[in-house]
Amino acid sequence: MAEEITIDASYSKQQKYEVLLPQIAALIAPESDLIANLANVAAALKEVFGWWWVGFYLVKANELVLAPFQGPIACTRIKYGQGVCGTAWKEGKSLLVPDVEKFKGHIACSSKSVAEIVVPIFDKQKQVIAVLDVDSEQFDVLDDTDVHDLEIITTYLSLKF
Repeated sequence: MAEEITIDASYSKQQKYEVLLPQIAALIAPESDLIANLANVAAALKEVFGWWWVGFYLVKANELVLAPFQGPIACTRIKYGQGVCGTAWKEGKSLLVPDVEKFKGHIACSSKSVAEIVVPIFDKQKQVIAVLDVDSEQFDVLDDTDVHDLEIITTYLSLKF
């Protein structure tokens, strides 16, 4: 497959995911390098949805360390249980935060980010080994559709760890 994602901009969010999911699966399937796959997934999501920030944090020595991303400069390290990313890691579940100001302990890497989704990525032993983090500078853009389909994407990625 060519390294290109083709999605009609006029599609609804659900239609975009329906076309995007198989393209992401095909893009990462032949590639064995984790960083390359994370970079391409972040780029594809940013390109298709235009979110403020899309990226990954990898679990290293009991903290999350910044990995491939698309968007402005980000927090480099996040402690276990801190912020939305650290909490999703600790709880082992996806978090949809429609207003980050209402999330106790939110870490403000950028004051422009107002909403966030964090989806954990699990290894074969069901341990969180990374998280996918999506930030929006707009309210009411991120929703349960995103959570559901981002979880599918992280399942594809978990097979690469």
